[in-house]
Amino acid sequence: MSPNSVSPQLRRDLTIPANPSARSHLRGTDLTDQSLVHIVRLIRQKQVSPVEVVDACFRRIEHLNPRVNAFASLEPERARGAALRAEAVLMSGEDRAGATSQPLLGVPLTIKSCIDVEGFRCEAGSRLRTGYVAARDATLVARLKAAGAIIIGNTTTPESLVAYHTENELQGRTNNPWDLARTPGGSSGGEAAAIACGMSAGGIGSDGGGSIRVPAHFCGICGLKPTPGRVPATGHYPPCGGPFSLIGVVGPMARTVEDLHLLLDVISGYDRDDPVSSPLAPFAKSEGLPGKLRVGFYEDDGYNTPAREIRDAVGTAAKALAAAGYDVEPFRPEGLGRARELWFTIFVEAIAMVLGPAVRGQEDSLNRNTREFLAFAGQQPSLTGERLLNTLLERDVLRSQMLAQMERFPILLAPVCSVAAFPHQDAGWGSDYAADYARTMSYSQHYNLLGNPAAVVPITQTPEGLPVGVQIIGRPYQDDEVLAVAGVLDRQFGQHSQP
Repeated sequence: MSPNSVSPQLRRDLTIPANPSARSHLRGTDLTDQSLVHIVRLIRQKQVSPVEVVDACFRRIEHLNPRVNAFASLEPERARGAALRAEAVLMSGEDRAGATSQPLLGVPLTIKSCIDVEGFRCEAGSRLRTGYVAARDATLVARLKAAGAIIIGNTTTPESLVAYHTENELQGRTNNPWDLARTPGGSSGGEAAAIACGMSAGGIGSDGGGSIRVPAHFCGICGLKPTPGRVPATGHYPPCGGPFSLIGVVGPMARTVEDLHLLLDVISGYDRDDPVSSPLAPFAKSEGLPGKLRVGFYEDDGYNTPAREIRDAVGTAAKALAAAGYDVEPFRPEGLGRARELWFTIFVEAIAMVLGPAVRGQEDSLNRNTREFLAFAGQQPSLTGERLLNTLLERDVLRSQMLAQMERFPILLAPVCSVAAFPHQDAGWGSDYAADYARTMSYSQHYNLLGNPAAVVPITQTPEGLPVGVQIIGRPYQDDEVLAVAGVLDRQFGQHSQP
């Protein structure tokens, strides 16, 4: 992220004092702008130390976080202690297997605060969870730590993860670093904002209706919603069980697609405590044109026409893939409208059916977003067991029909949502809001219902200078194909900084 890619309010704060170490010519601001993979390389080559990297992140946090407000909690002393241990391992030669045994050694990461990190306050932005400290790491966090990563803090979310902007009663409002008057998206908004600002090298979000992809799009970074079961969701709040295990996932967020690849490789794999976890073969990295996949693209889902700059970004990405040798054609899958309706039943109506009794009598402690979500859900017909069962049965039929269509187009290219980052006051459920979530976010919601992996890459900017990403969608368990195609776009359009 270059100084010109942030709001004028933040630009003056990006002049961070030079790193005093004689072992590195990099300034702190330059180091924190590098991709995760490049930071790994610098550490392995001993051009910088883990302590220098962690200290650079905390200097950036000190300068920018008061305006952006992306963190739920920070652990500078714990992080620096871990960095000192990582540096000792590197200097002693104990890590003889190098990148094979600890591919993230010394790299500072952040975690969405709805995912357990041992010893951290993981309150998911809810007063009802005030003071909750995780007693153990979520499975994916344990894997990151085993790979050498240093968790420097966790990031803000909307309460109960039921909003596409990030605001709660514990931390307040999180701002978009490109324009502080706008939202970074939700529910992984704090994670996206921290990574976009260079306050973190990368991290983990979660996605039940676009909650990784929308913040990535709004903040100009990359994100992946993996296939359900690819990455264990154990240790996530709310639990990804029952029908929610079909639509909800955890996944990586970072500044480049190459970074996503590395993170996904570390956190993927079977976990017996995740009800949908799959014993998959080791994650494969596809280079170049994976089987010369055909790509179908659409700019409009037939329900909510996106803004012109959103449609233009999809067209630009489609042309770039065609120029790279892919067979690209206009194609809009059938059944998207029904997919959106079935997603709504599970995410809005079923979640409200579970959440409502859990908060009854404590409504005064809820954030405005949560109260509005429950009120909006209450306007819908009563969710009976029969209707929920029929929703799940029809979902499987619709998914089969989608996969049949994707035999012809294994990769789909589409908007992430119908707008770029919107002003804070426009956010909400229902037609009273300019950015009504039930309409603007349908492009992401389809693929939570259907279980497809989907990545986001920044492509263009709006006339106001806001980032615009596109969504690359693949077939279930073909996450490698999605990232291979996303990588082609990232190398041409990505906003990341490289020396």
